[in-house]
Amino acid sequence: MEDDEGDVILVTLGQDAPARLDKALAAAVPEEAALSRSRLMRMIAEGAVSRDGVAVTDPKARAAAGEVYALRLDPAAEVETLAEDIPLTVIWEDGDLIVINKPAGMVVHPAPGTPSGTLVNALLAHCGDTLSGIGGERRPGIVHRIDKDTTGLLVVAKSDRAHHGLAAQFEAHSVERHYLALVHGVPSAHDPRLRGLRGITAEAGGIIRIATGLARHKTDRQRQAVVWDSGRHAVTRARVIEDYRGAAALVECRLETGRTHQIRVHMAYAGHGLMGDQTYGGKRRLPEKLLGEAAVAGNAFARQALHAASLGFVHPVTGESLRFEAPLPEDMAALVAALRAAAGGT
Repeated sequence: MEDDEGDVILVTLGQDAPARLDKALAAAVPEEAALSRSRLMRMIAEGAVSRDGVAVTDPKARAAAGEVYALRLDPAAEVETLAEDIPLTVIWEDGDLIVINKPAGMVVHPAPGTPSGTLVNALLAHCGDTLSGIGGERRPGIVHRIDKDTTGLLVVAKSDRAHHGLAAQFEAHSVERHYLALVHGVPSAHDPRLRGLRGITAEAGGIIRIATGLARHKTDRQRQAVVWDSGRHAVTRARVIEDYRGAAALVECRLETGRTHQIRVHMAYAGHGLMGDQTYGGKRRLPEKLLGEAAVAGNAFARQALHAASLGFVHPVTGESLRFEAPLPEDMAALVAALRAAAGGT
């Protein structure tokens, strides 16, 4: 039902309702309402939950089976982030989500150093009134990110129900995410040096599994570092797609987890940093005597050579299995073509 102040949902507590109000409402609220317990707690504190016309403002209040509560959903508030008419490459869009092929140089979310020109600014303009509200605000729901200079696929929620469903899939590591990277050297599952590194193991099909902890660097807070006794668990699987005369390779990286800078840090840890990566790539250079002009191009590459090439997940509302692919951007495609030619058409 609706009133002049917004939507109102009537919730009847079931026979097995928890004794605490916020938990009881979280268990009884309709799934399609997409109200998390944290949001319900905020609604209770704001006086948006009532019983028999009286607001209940204590989330720890006792609740009992059969009680009926009215939950007032205020209209989605406009956020301060400005909508900007920035062109986007849209791969898929419906009422609940949108899939974007992000270009290099675009930050995903506004931050103190980049308050505008971000993907969120662009989505506010592109989606407009089709954003039904995330957490009570009219904004896109960011469930994962890729670095500013990494290209490729991102899925963004347009509704609360999609936001919760996508976030749950990312938390469960059930989302398929494959990246393509150009790296120095050719990582091999048979390399004794690699197999001697802690956290690196070989799997069938020439796959290298890298499992470490990741945490902020002790002295450079802008970097991530491999750690063993702390940090967040991170797993990357890498497989060589093309070998360029042993000096470089096109590698497919599959994420089991999605930590900040994960692929860049893991490949550098393995001794095969990404071309163009000024943060983790080190000073390694491609040999011009072996690869000629392709080496010059690779050494001058202006960003980390990393592309989110495929993305697969279950639609959080319809249940449909979705999978998307994005071809290499022009700069990486040109570098791959040059390396192939230098390697004799590998």
